[in-house]
Amino acid sequence: MARAFGLALALFCLTLPAPLAACRLALILALDVSSSVDWAEDRLQRRGLAAALRDPEVQDAFLASPRPVALHVFEWSGRRDQTLMIPNWRLIRSAEDLEDIARAIEGTKRSRADRPTALGDALGFASRLLEQAPVCDAATIDVSGDGINNEGVAPDRAFALFPLDGVTVNGLAIITDEGGLDLVPYYRDELIRGPGAFVEIAAGFEDFQRAMTRKLLAELRVQVIGAAPLPAALADRQRG
Repeated sequence: MARAFGLALALFCLTLPAPLAACRLALILALDVSSSVDWAEDRLQRRGLAAALRDPEVQDAFLASPRPVALHVFEWSGRRDQTLMIPNWRLIRSAEDLEDIARAIEGTKRSRADRPTALGDALGFASRLLEQAPVCDAATIDVSGDGINNEGVAPDRAFALFPLDGVTVNGLAIITDEGGLDLVPYYRDELIRGPGAFVEIAAGFEDFQRAMTRKLLAELRVQVIGAAPLPAALADRQRG
């Protein structure tokens, strides 16, 4: 009798649904502070990101489910030059949580301004942060930058070297006179990976807030979309 009861209990447990993960998405935002980004451009990034996190549509997207999003933010440049912009993973459960992070980002200052662009090593750093993340249904690394890799591991090699299987990597390409439109195909070919991965485009650092807002909405709404179209000003420049 006891054996039959034990077997019945085991079969019942097998039919129970698996426990839900702690959150629906682990999202990492990575900001470029390499030497190609001057101090004024860096402030546009920080203020633009803070403003994007305060955007009502973005906040609605973060809070659209009772299951939260886990958020982390860091800045990156050279091979060993990655600095956290918030101290730990933060589960976003309210608009106040987003406001706290926005204020923290506004209060940060870049760690240094004289280092090259190590995209692959930024992905490696992000992969280590994901190892410390809450258990989530999905993981996305959101990398913004204004130039191609020029130090360390190439971004396409990073996917073989670091534990990034199943992770979506999206790119926000900031198009400047120095970086040029070649950055967009570079990001498409070398950086983005995973389910629904896409490239968002900012027409200079002045356009960073708009582009980041659009990018966050796409990521948080879990839309499977292709690479974003060029803004009109950039499309005209490319045709010219």
